[in-house]
Amino acid sequence: MLKIVQVTDLHLTPPGVQHIGCDPQKRLKAAIASINAEHSDAELVVFTGDLAALGQAAAYEQLRNCLAELKVPYRLCLGNGDHRTRFRSSFPGVMVDDNGFVQSTAEIGGHHLIFLDTLATDGNHWGELCDARLSWLRARLDEIGKAPILLFLHHPPFAVGIPLLDSLALRAPERLASVLVGKNIRHMFFGHLHRPIAGSWNGIPFSVLRSTVSQFALRLGADPAARSLEAPFYAVALISSDKVVVHFHDYTYDGPVLEYRPVPAVIADDEAIAYTFQQTSAS
Repeated sequence: MLKIVQVTDLHLTPPGVQHIGCDPQKRLKAAIASINAEHSDAELVVFTGDLAALGQAAAYEQLRNCLAELKVPYRLCLGNGDHRTRFRSSFPGVMVDDNGFVQSTAEIGGHHLIFLDTLATDGNHWGELCDARLSWLRARLDEIGKAPILLFLHHPPFAVGIPLLDSLALRAPERLASVLVGKNIRHMFFGHLHRPIAGSWNGIPFSVLRSTVSQFALRLGADPAARSLEAPFYAVALISSDKVVVHFHDYTYDGPVLEYRPVPAVIADDEAIAYTFQQTSAS
């Protein structure tokens, strides 16, 4: 079974600078420590964009320092908080396409992974897949053929019911949809929304998860949007030929973990069995 960890929206800042009430570097280090301790058997960790909060070179230096501690191979995608040129200067070995976009592929465990660059060229916060990027994607899909594909990108191409976030989705989503028609896309992994969300788009299953820093509060239809300090997540995807299972892990939780005794397998006609079980469990 293929195990892939997704981490998103790190919003790293220069040293000593907080981001909406928390220290992004501390949160990322905690995520990496948790991955190393609990999921060092993962094949890959994918960071799906907004690596930096405002694209500063000092933030990418922080990222390099943190990633040096990660025991699992990783790939980096870009989001609207990133600066492509400064990122590439900080990570000169990163794979890019012929036009300099941070796009690449990998084949792991019989699956083809595609990593897209949806950072808008004009610096806006909404997502963009220009002709060049879509042409690259179309060529990769044609090469892959009917093999199963996992797609990673920052900006979702659909609305989720939170007006601000919907205004910052991927522009011209129908263009991406037309490229994906008929392809074996098993799952799409997004960032950007700072919410745990799952569903399907044009029949393709997807998942989104919380940021390692602050979140957007669940206020459907509300404008303006609101931030919250809900716990950060990373995701653990377990992938086999017949299923994709995505777990959301609250890696900063430090409360009790209680032993669990399964309830009786059969709800018996004799209610006394239930009371006996509940009294034993409570003691």
